[in-house]
Amino acid sequence: MYELLFRTVLRRLDPERAHHLAVAVIRAIPALGLTGLVRRFTRPDPALAVETLGLRFESPFGMAAGFDKDARSIRGLWALGFGHIEIGTVTAIAQEGNPKPRLFRLVDDRAVINRMGFNNGGAAAAAERVARQRRHRARPIIGANIGKSRVVAVEDAVADYRASARLLAPVADYLAINVSSPNTPGLRGLQDDALLGPLIAAVLEEAGSTPVLVKIAPDLDDAAIDAVCALALRHGLAGIIATNTTIGREGLTTDPAVVEAAGAGGLSGAPLRARALDVLRRVRAAVPDDFCVIAVGGIDTAADAAERLAAGATLVQGYTAFLYRGPLWARQITRGLARASRR
Repeated sequence: MYELLFRTVLRRLDPERAHHLAVAVIRAIPALGLTGLVRRFTRPDPALAVETLGLRFESPFGMAAGFDKDARSIRGLWALGFGHIEIGTVTAIAQEGNPKPRLFRLVDDRAVINRMGFNNGGAAAAAERVARQRRHRARPIIGANIGKSRVVAVEDAVADYRASARLLAPVADYLAINVSSPNTPGLRGLQDDALLGPLIAAVLEEAGSTPVLVKIAPDLDDAAIDAVCALALRHGLAGIIATNTTIGREGLTTDPAVVEAAGAGGLSGAPLRARALDVLRRVRAAVPDDFCVIAVGGIDTAADAAERLAAGATLVQGYTAFLYRGPLWARQITRGLARASRR
């Protein structure tokens, strides 16, 4: 049913407009008092629960940052079966992001190119919404992904991240430091050891007891991945999220003219699967077994999620396939994982 709707209607809509329509439907679930009813259909098998970061995740599968930038869809996404929701990327200063159009589908590749540019209403507004969600007795784990405000110079990034962490750490279950989006000028340079160390130290100071992770790019070479892992362990981070979107365009089946017309931005979806898996394996080999590693990138099916878990992921996140699979996607993933665990 959803595939027919996508082929005949949704793919004809501007991608960002289609996203806003989907968000409206998701937000309507709790607004209409339907959360409990939908959850009875989507609730993950209790056997899938994962203990990590000092928290209990009801399943290993969650929604990656990027979908719910302003913490407006947390309860609706939880109703659809996601075990945790990572909001953001949130910046200390509210910003509109990059000029439109800035979101492009590559349907033949089940992929997306985006250059959204951290469009969000700012950390203070997001923190208020997350605090309201925490009042619910039953709720998902809520992570907050924080990034650099566009108007802030790279040399002032530490103070900018510190401001976001100060606001969000008291209300989020964990923080994720985003230094790997390709859509904010200078941001990926913060993955360099000399710049990342002080940034991590500042966020950890503000976070207190809230776990802090760092999200890395799939485009790092092996030496850089090893360096980030060593830095994370040295500073006492709680985990690494591997990976963000890629600036690469290799192996696509979409007409090259269509890809070129989309322009710059981060590629996500099925084409990222192999590289994201390679980075996951590299990270897992460099960190202790009990160190949290969240796998992201190219997750489409339950088999993809199971492959990441088998490769050492503690948790798995997805986003892009949600656009192609529809509202039952999280249920499909968790049902498939539960069946696999019983074999």
